[in-house]
Amino acid sequence: MHATAFVPTHPRTVLPGLVLAAAIAVLALLLGRCLPLIGGPVFGMVLGLLVRSVLAPDARFVSGIAFASTTVLQASIIALGFGLSLDQVVATGMRSLSVTVVTLSVAFFSAWLLGRWLGVHDKLKILVGVGTAICGASAIAAVTPIIQPDEHDTAYAISTIFLFNIVAVLLFPLLGHLMHMGDLGFGLWAGTAINDTSSVVAAGYSFSKAAGDYATIVKLTRATLIIPVCLLLALVAAVRARRQRRLDGSASQFSLLRIFPWFILWFLVASALRTAGLIPAAIQPDLHLAAEFLIVVALAAIGLSANLRRMIASGPRPILLGLGVWIAVATSSLLVQVITRQL
Repeated sequence: MHATAFVPTHPRTVLPGLVLAAAIAVLALLLGRCLPLIGGPVFGMVLGLLVRSVLAPDARFVSGIAFASTTVLQASIIALGFGLSLDQVVATGMRSLSVTVVTLSVAFFSAWLLGRWLGVHDKLKILVGVGTAICGASAIAAVTPIIQPDEHDTAYAISTIFLFNIVAVLLFPLLGHLMHMGDLGFGLWAGTAINDTSSVVAAGYSFSKAAGDYATIVKLTRATLIIPVCLLLALVAAVRARRQRRLDGSASQFSLLRIFPWFILWFLVASALRTAGLIPAAIQPDLHLAAEFLIVVALAAIGLSANLRRMIASGPRPILLGLGVWIAVATSSLLVQVITRQL
């Protein structure tokens, strides 16, 4: 999910893909009601992947699918804010901060160490590390204009991150139940150890509503760390690339306004309205149902966007790097919870 929402050129270009994602979402929600252990969000992503692999929707659907996987997802997160008090958001963010900082550090260190051992070059290590540490594809998109990798490297990193997002959505809820984790413990684990916001939401709400609410807040807190990380990378890139920029005449394209995840601010506004008592209690269940539907629509669109062949063709080294960093982050999150007695 990118920080900047997709803006379609014309509503007609959006409709086919959006209707397809919505139709898949309806089926996914029905299946999720029948099999609540898996849940509608997981079914949405899996069905989207199956439709993409079997039917391969043509160019008519591209704009609507992109719209659903960005703007609709951001709208779903904002809608979730109407059901969460601001006090709860602040308390959760502060409670998860220690785990978030540790997992962020582990992600970058393991990416550097394992990447060096595998022979992966620096820019790809940064992309995989940032994507795993913060917020998946959106973090990769944010740092791309700063470190200026080849498009091939960006595709490698996004494909690798997305692969483990799918694995996490399917595996984490099952592991959580096997380990007899509580709602808050699982929400903290999912929010700090799963890459993309969509996957955190899918895994969290597949476990329970309380876990999903908690994981969402933790993930949004974690996503704000993209700002200092990008500022640091921009400073390093500016120092290292000064001579090169003089030669080719290019300039840094880093923009804090461009990378800032504005939907987080709107999420906080929605939460503030809920805290102030401006959202009637009678409509809160309907708002949550609408948010759940929008989430599943977005996840179906993300599944429709995936290219499994490209992920397989990316080769083993970035996948091994992503696997190692992902395991390190997931394990460190659990260990910190055990040490701080939050599990």
